[in-house]
Amino acid sequence: MLVKRWITVTAIGILLIAVSFAIIISERVEANKVFSSITILIGILFVITGVKGMVNSFIAVFLPDKDGKLVDKVYAKRILERGPRLVVVGGGHGLSTLLHGLKEYSSNITAIVTVADDGGSSGRLREEFDVLPPGDIRNCLVALADAEHLMGRLFQFRFNEGIGLKGHNFGNLFITVMSRLTGDFEDAVRAASKVLAIRGSVVPSATTKVILESLHADGSRTIGESKIPEATSPIKRVYIKPADCAPTQAALEAIRKADVIVMGPGSLYTSIMPNLLIKGIADEILKCKAKKIYVCNVMTQSGETDGYKASDHVQALINHTHRGIVNYVIVNTGLVPDKLLGKYSEEKAYPVAIDTQAIKELGCETIKGNIVNTEDYVRHDSHRLAKLIIDLVANL
Repeated sequence: MLVKRWITVTAIGILLIAVSFAIIISERVEANKVFSSITILIGILFVITGVKGMVNSFIAVFLPDKDGKLVDKVYAKRILERGPRLVVVGGGHGLSTLLHGLKEYSSNITAIVTVADDGGSSGRLREEFDVLPPGDIRNCLVALADAEHLMGRLFQFRFNEGIGLKGHNFGNLFITVMSRLTGDFEDAVRAASKVLAIRGSVVPSATTKVILESLHADGSRTIGESKIPEATSPIKRVYIKPADCAPTQAALEAIRKADVIVMGPGSLYTSIMPNLLIKGIADEILKCKAKKIYVCNVMTQSGETDGYKASDHVQALINHTHRGIVNYVIVNTGLVPDKLLGKYSEEKAYPVAIDTQAIKELGCETIKGNIVNTEDYVRHDSHRLAKLIIDLVANL
């Protein structure tokens, strides 16, 4: 840390001051007194320089990127550590969006992430290397990252060329390699967490590869998380295989200690539900004293929630788990521009209708707010949604 040199400079300054004072006291010659006074000033300068150098050396250790502020580190260390214990359950982009906002209010965050993903880069790695899908885990890690911006960009970097590499994210490959080296997927996630210096923790809901299957209204079945939204018949129920898949202890422990449990936002049947179907997770959520919040999607999702009102989302959660799994339902009241409404209607997606009375009859309280971001797509605004949740927690 280069502290020794600054200690030496400070010591020299103190020595100069002490000797000069001794000369002034013992000598009566005016010239010597003038010289000693100048030496004292030089000594003071040495002390100031040395102390300043030591402080800067220590700060450099805590702020290696040179761009942060010490007050930010103190805030993160002291204030965020005292934040509420938040458990967020889900997957996909919705979960990482929420985490990005929540990390500004607490570092006591645990993201419990689905392991049912079988599409894209995650699906390829899952099949080729027999590992759990890393994609949703990676997104959550980056969302909680406290490291420099470059590290986040590195983990999200996608290869656009190269035989075998095209379509893969660097973060997915990193987690996969660490998983193979350590022989444990959770250890791999912890290693990635350290690299990104995340606020909180990210844990898979299970360490067994889960296969998601849906039963449709016409009696047909679809196997595979990525294929379910492609079915034309409405979803009646979803299942996981193996049905007795055990949850991770880290997930159960986080639920037991939680002050608040947030489900969503994200795809109801393919991101949120696979976690709740893991044996023991829904029961643990139901037993714990934490307040349970469901963040309803802003838009319906073609192939999953066509025509769903907000209460239909809650009813689906109850049908797959238990009544009481949700206490509060957060819905969006912000307006979506006509231009985006037209774009989404082409994909058969429409704003979710808010039916407060029906939600109340399911035993839940509706929390309304303008929490939508409509810059390019219709999605939740991470900061407004996080603030709404924290305000709700503060008033409970």
